[in-house]
Amino acid sequence: MTGIFPNRRDLLLALSGTSLLAGIPLTAAAQIRARLVVIGGGFGGATAARYLKKLMPEASVTLIEPNSDYYACPFSNLVIAGLRDLSAQCFSYSSLKAQGIEIVQDRAVNVDPTNRTVVVGSGSTYSYDKLILSPGIDFRWNEIEGYDEAAAEIMPHAWKAGAQTKLLQQQLHEMDDGGVVVMSVPPAPFRCPPGPYERASLIAQYLKANKPKSKLVILDAQDKFSKQPLFEAAWASLYPDYIERYDANAFGRVVAVEPSSRTLSTEFEDFQADVANVIPPQQAGMIAHRAGVTDMTGWCPIDPLAFSSTLQPDIHVIGDATIAAPMPKSAFSANLQAKLCAMQIVRLLSGASPHPTTLTNTCYSYLSDRTAVSITGVYTNDGGTLHSVEGAGGLSPLEADPIVRQNEALQAKAWFRTITEQTFG
Repeated sequence: MTGIFPNRRDLLLALSGTSLLAGIPLTAAAQIRARLVVIGGGFGGATAARYLKKLMPEASVTLIEPNSDYYACPFSNLVIAGLRDLSAQCFSYSSLKAQGIEIVQDRAVNVDPTNRTVVVGSGSTYSYDKLILSPGIDFRWNEIEGYDEAAAEIMPHAWKAGAQTKLLQQQLHEMDDGGVVVMSVPPAPFRCPPGPYERASLIAQYLKANKPKSKLVILDAQDKFSKQPLFEAAWASLYPDYIERYDANAFGRVVAVEPSSRTLSTEFEDFQADVANVIPPQQAGMIAHRAGVTDMTGWCPIDPLAFSSTLQPDIHVIGDATIAAPMPKSAFSANLQAKLCAMQIVRLLSGASPHPTTLTNTCYSYLSDRTAVSITGVYTNDGGTLHSVEGAGGLSPLEADPIVRQNEALQAKAWFRTITEQTFG
């Protein structure tokens, strides 16, 4: 590795340590009786609820999430490629409930920032002193002409894990040898920037092993992408005859689809697919729009010290929904932002100001079932903006012994175990 900290778990603990609570007696924090509501039960929201309750055990912490179980997106590309069972991606909220967190299995449908209330689908209302929104992403349906929720049942996106993951896996399994898989990649920003290219790698491995007459065509709205040299080197070495990519300069942006014929159209060409994976353009989850915390981009501007909304008081936004560049939209980012946000809320409720800190992100991507690469970034929010720390972080080396790539795959598995334990118990 080049420029990567040697022990990433120690780094994470150091960056998100209790220094943020300096000057705040833990006994005082333990007596806070605020009403705290969290919307969204993914890596951001579930972690935030857990840490809020841990830091302020006397506070009322409510987690609102419509699903009874959570299906994780990290590692879901392995499921698509038939290398992992979908059940391994499923996590319950029983541990959070046992911690004393109220789990409301319902969809938040409205937020009233003036009266500080949240309304759910059943009509029940929840009052808050502080609200954390971790709504993830929603899709910009029909921004690609013809691609709506019905079309996704024929041309799955699989960009929210669960049923869509299984659907894409089944379509690949049922496709005849010699069939063509076409994947469309949206313009940035979107959840998990290297995710489409990891998926391409693993689909190519599946085709090479099971359907050697087939190929994958990537229609990409981007010119450049995360870890591009690493992915392209792996494709040339492992899958030289299986991946064909059209970038934005080659008019690869998909502008329309015809689900009945599985046709994807760019500005100059139509592509016929036997299996079509359409990853649509994205925006913050809908409840963020209803809460009035999104701007004209469709994402949520935040003050990066406490991840507080710049548009509405007493609302904090974490995870994929935020405008937090250069920090990417990833599970690692959401998990760390949740911890830091919880600590900053303790400071705010104790009458103290938010304190600057340092953040990090590490993203692993599989090149095959046994090899992976990674990128690490380190950021600071001092001065009210998020910016990268020069000289910190790094990328997997372009030239590496196979054992290096294999070790990174093992590190990825260890990271997934750790983050899911921290989040869901």
